[in-house]
Amino acid sequence: MNKEEFYKNLATNGINLSDKQKKQFEKYFELVIYWNERINLTAITNEEEFYTKHFYDSLATSFYFDFSSVENICDVGSGAGFPSIPLKIIFPHLKVTIVDSLNKRIKFLNLLAEELGLDKYNFIHSRAEDLGQNKEYRESFDLVTARAVARLNILAEFCLPLVKKGGNFIALKSQKSDEEKLEAKKAIALLGGKLEEDFEFFIGEEERHILKIKKTKETPNKYPRKAGSPVKKPIL
Repeated sequence: MNKEEFYKNLATNGINLSDKQKKQFEKYFELVIYWNERINLTAITNEEEFYTKHFYDSLATSFYFDFSSVENICDVGSGAGFPSIPLKIIFPHLKVTIVDSLNKRIKFLNLLAEELGLDKYNFIHSRAEDLGQNKEYRESFDLVTARAVARLNILAEFCLPLVKKGGNFIALKSQKSDEEKLEAKKAIALLGGKLEEDFEFFIGEEERHILKIKKTKETPNKYPRKAGSPVKKPIL
């Protein structure tokens, strides 16, 4: 979708962008494209595809979850800031923490936040497994998000230890949601979560799923395991 279609589709879902917000999205796109030549941020460089598959896809989360009800969110492995930075533009009250294992991306995100005039953000160069065992961050977030990072059983170990009891973990997925949900059933329960909703929608002809997992009890202290273990030996 082009920019005007992007604005129109958001308005249909109750999000009316101000001129400032429109300029922030335009600047966001320009900065990603400029720095993409120096840092590998995205394979999508066409403007219409970028607005559709990065911006709209990220903001679609807000069609199914009330972001006005949360304050402190963490985005695991966001790459160029998806979905948390588009959400921050729409919901400026959010305190956004992003954790990424590549320091070049963290440097880019700090530059991006400064250029877009954002506040209340904290971008951390770390593995999610290490952050989940850090007492400062463990079970401290109202909401944790992840998009296109790993299979759901692995993501659960990355993300659920960071969610406070009563909070939520939202995984943005494309197709094969049913297969991943079945595979991750044990991991989600073991780590203190309960799958509450699977919101299915389409962007054009492409299938999307937003999986909402409630944190119902504390995560056992042994999780997350040391860096690399969730990928090498996922909970099955």
